[in-house]
Amino acid sequence: MSLDAYLEPGSQPQVDLDADLQAKLDTLVQRLQQARQDYGEGLTFANSLGAEDALLTGVLASHQPEIEHFVLDTGRLPEETLTLLDQVRRRWPQLTLKVYYPQSQELQAFVEKEGVNAFYLSQELRKACCGVRKLEPLKRALQGKTAWITGLRREQSVTRDQLEYSQWDEGNGLQKLSPLYDWSEGEVWQAIRGLKLPYNRLHDQGYPSIGCAPCTRAVAAGDDPRSGRWWWENPETRECGLHQR
Repeated sequence: MSLDAYLEPGSQPQVDLDADLQAKLDTLVQRLQQARQDYGEGLTFANSLGAEDALLTGVLASHQPEIEHFVLDTGRLPEETLTLLDQVRRRWPQLTLKVYYPQSQELQAFVEKEGVNAFYLSQELRKACCGVRKLEPLKRALQGKTAWITGLRREQSVTRDQLEYSQWDEGNGLQKLSPLYDWSEGEVWQAIRGLKLPYNRLHDQGYPSIGCAPCTRAVAAGDDPRSGRWWWENPETRECGLHQR
């Protein structure tokens, strides 16, 4: 499949895609098409608005626009992330994109008891905050679904190095698909730029991995991409619970 098949009418690529990357894009489309055939309306895409999800969003918009997207707005997302969310909605109005927020009473109770920045105090409180702001909304987003798509890749961190394309998600009781599991960071960015896709501008400021604003910081060139997430904890614990090893 040629690069033109991935572009919107009238747009031109900024860079050429080599044969290997073109083949990976073709495989990605095939994976998404097969997933839609296998799971139908039971399939949903967890769009975190990071680089990997920027690529998946563009490919889905061109090839599988009927697959539902959802975003978890924790109430602490960076402004750049919310700006990208608005850009995605405006550029691809054909997409079904749902936003899930924390339950207000549960969040208020947690903040009143533990404090607005309790996540800095202990790993237990950090996970409790993620539970209120992410895990509970995720449960609602996945309710009634049979499979979900993520932007996870093997090389992202030590907690993801055993990742496979399709794995059973025991915690949520459905299949979990990671169609970019065998992609490198360089390949993701070459595709984003080649397809002229919108992306989170924090990536240009040294943020390879982006979550909630107070739990994310820029990292030095060459550092572990996940080292800017919950940097006060050990690398082996830097997951919020959305993606268990």
